[in-house]
Amino acid sequence: MMQWLAGAQPVLVGGVLAWAGAIKVFGRSAELAARRSALRRLVGTGRVFAVYRAVGGVELAVATLLVLPPAHPAKGIAALVLAVGMVGYLGYARFAAPESSCGCLGEKHTPVRTRSFARAGVLVLASGTAMFAMDWWPVPFLDRPLATVGLLAAEAALVVVLSPELDGVWLVPLRRLRLRISHPLAGRPFEIPLESTVQQLHRSAAYRAVADQLRSDLLDSWDEGEWRMLTYSTGPATAVFAVPRLKYDPAQVKVVLVDEEVLV
Repeated sequence: MMQWLAGAQPVLVGGVLAWAGAIKVFGRSAELAARRSALRRLVGTGRVFAVYRAVGGVELAVATLLVLPPAHPAKGIAALVLAVGMVGYLGYARFAAPESSCGCLGEKHTPVRTRSFARAGVLVLASGTAMFAMDWWPVPFLDRPLATVGLLAAEAALVVVLSPELDGVWLVPLRRLRLRISHPLAGRPFEIPLESTVQQLHRSAAYRAVADQLRSDLLDSWDEGEWRMLTYSTGPATAVFAVPRLKYDPAQVKVVLVDEEVLV
């Protein structure tokens, strides 16, 4: 059991390190991410980008070692050193530059919080377990394919959940879905208030063009598809306004003057 668990960990740790290193070395906004990170406070603005990329290069190198044969404890030790170093860096960032970005697994500005430490802890445990791997990582896939895939999928999901840089990928859509399902008005018809339509009308150029001709308050209103029709009297004619019903866009308001005799 322990050998199977240890043998699968180089895939997880190598994947996370490859992801982190690629962002630092090849990311289009890598320089901006470096300057936002707490690393700038540690090494200075002038050297931060070079150090940031160097860290990414080390991460890529260790990730490559982890997935290449043969299995060796030194590979797990190298990954463990990186993971422990990450915990130390997060501790420094939390106290020395609390509003600076982590710059760990994404270019999004994400200050160091509890989830960042938890993610680093997962990598420390996984790296420490990988030290005991006696077989190259494909062996667990061959021996217990479904269990290995399930284990790595669960561990990868945990890393994603603990990565605030990726909230926009899964957490924000999930919250929107929850609101759509659980909102007290979800699934119920919603009628746009007439007062809102009148306010939109009053902000339109069409209304201002004929406002000095109007001789009455609102006379009548009705809906036609995506439009709400509003009528006012100008004396000899009726002003009929077509106002967008399902969106706020005063520029789309239209007006036509209709002779009273035609309406009768």
